[in-house]
Amino acid sequence: MLLDFTRLNNKEVTIYEFSKHLTLENLRQATNASIDRMVDLLQDTTDQAMTFIPHDPDADDPYAPAEERYQGWSLAHLVLHVTATAEEGTAFGSLLARGVVLPQGVRVRYEPDWHVVKTKAEVMHRLEESRRIRLSYLNTWPDNPHLDTFREFAPESSYYRQLNAVAAVVSGLRHENNHFDQMRRAREQALNVAYTGD
Repeated sequence: MLLDFTRLNNKEVTIYEFSKHLTLENLRQATNASIDRMVDLLQDTTDQAMTFIPHDPDADDPYAPAEERYQGWSLAHLVLHVTATAEEGTAFGSLLARGVVLPQGVRVRYEPDWHVVKTKAEVMHRLEESRRIRLSYLNTWPDNPHLDTFREFAPESSYYRQLNAVAAVVSGLRHENNHFDQMRRAREQALNVAYTGD
């Protein structure tokens, strides 16, 4: 069950409003569907495709080293990035569901270094590892989750206001979903180069 984030991306609803009807089983299904989508996308790729740096006129990563700021992201880079963010959302979901509130600004995110990932097998392993991690976090929810426990954000963060356990998981899935088109473009460029021999 892939979630349709159109209304959320169009800012017609808040992330809390978008999420509040979703059940724990819905979150499991959406997690599996999101990872399955990436597995399917990468199924016919090669080791070379994983490390190919695509042309991306929109690339601008202010957190990257200066020489990489305007560089397109490889498929390996994209997979490591989206899985790290989705795992953080699911980790926060686990904490919030159990009534745990962390101080404002705390992060629980780890993203492996994409430079050292060189093969398709490593990328596919990362996807299955992320599936296991995320589903395991969802399995930590109590039978009666604390859906009235919210993550603390600065007052101006209106989009993230009322980020409870469900919305925290959805935030990671939405981020992942919003990179799918970028993944498709990177895949197409990588396979086209392999096909033409350029």
